[in-house]
Amino acid sequence: MNSRSDHQTNRQHDRSYFIGRQPILNRKQEIIGYELLFRAAGDHQAALYNDQAQASASVIASALSDFGLQDILGDKYGFLNITSAMLSSEVLELLPVEQSVLELLENVELDETARLRCTNLKSLGFRIALDDHIYHPDHAAFYNMVDIVKVDTLTTDPAKLPEIAASLRSYPVQLLAERVETVEMFEQCRECGFELFQGYFFERPAIISHKRIDASGIGMLKLLQQLHEDADINAIEEIFREDPGLTFQLLKLVNSVMTGTRDKIKSLRHAIMLLGIIQLRRWMQLSLFAGKDESGLNSPLLEMAAVRGRLMELLVLQESTGQRSTELAESAFLTGILSLLDALYETSMEQIVEGLNLSEDLAVALLRHEGRLGQLLLLAKKLERSEFAAVQELLASLSISLDQLLEAQLDAFSWRSSIATKKTGE
Repeated sequence: MNSRSDHQTNRQHDRSYFIGRQPILNRKQEIIGYELLFRAAGDHQAALYNDQAQASASVIASALSDFGLQDILGDKYGFLNITSAMLSSEVLELLPVEQSVLELLENVELDETARLRCTNLKSLGFRIALDDHIYHPDHAAFYNMVDIVKVDTLTTDPAKLPEIAASLRSYPVQLLAERVETVEMFEQCRECGFELFQGYFFERPAIISHKRIDASGIGMLKLLQQLHEDADINAIEEIFREDPGLTFQLLKLVNSVMTGTRDKIKSLRHAIMLLGIIQLRRWMQLSLFAGKDESGLNSPLLEMAAVRGRLMELLVLQESTGQRSTELAESAFLTGILSLLDALYETSMEQIVEGLNLSEDLAVALLRHEGRLGQLLLLAKKLERSEFAAVQELLASLSISLDQLLEAQLDAFSWRSSIATKKTGE
């Protein structure tokens, strides 16, 4: 594979693309894959954003020639929207079989021609899904062949979900609930027998009252603040002394990172110095999410926080170099991480901001999307939801090119995957 910079040069002579990546979770709220949305940037693109059928085979083929799906997916499945024209295209056979789920859009006619083509694709090892599907017994031949059936929960009467799920569960398929936006809907769909879920219910759980952050969370947030303020090692060491659980995690991390060195850990201070403040800061920011719930490294909040923070950091670093740029990039990363702590701790963003005594720039970015950090945060959020029209407007106002965004996205995805690989190998 060529270097990422070579890819960027090649793209400048080609069409540019937006990439959308929406997580798909299992019943434990672990990420198992992403729905990928590719959009070509062109003069008439604004009319195309909300029409998934416009993602043509030529766009995916061109995107695959610029970068591999592994850059975007890591070790997860990629769900790719397939139109009628794409279903008959040989370009599908260029996709990596072991990671590709071919998602037939709802306007693909489920006739004998489609069934035969799907049978052929299945024989090659592809997984097949039916998108936004409405159950009908006439489609039994497909239900006995496809792997996944996706049901749109926003356009389906909630009272009919149990009946629909029961009908589909009589076939050898997995049920995927789409556009699950609340924890209540997630629980309802899970009770009905759905096994996979797509939507952002995990990002904003219902807050009945301001939940108090537990002791371990307070320790992590105190450490986060000290590291951001470049506190001396005495203050950092004291926080670890107050939290044995945090100290245990630190020692595990040092042993993992320093494998192969002759240094033996002599003290808490020695462990901190071996790791280094920069490594410690980055580990702690991500550990907030990795250690909070049972899904660990596959936590959707960890995934979103890591990619969001890294994307913002890279976009800042593209603008200029020097100490000021480095400091702003660190603030951009921190803004991305902090922007999901309200969901992680089921509290308000106001409480998070107040408790950390943040600078004005970070505070207004998190609370109102104001300032450059705030606009970069908004850009990252819109990109996560594949709201490409809004993304294009923000790119223009921030003076960021589509090539710069794509480059930062790919680097952020790759960086996140490298973290998972390192920790999985511990």
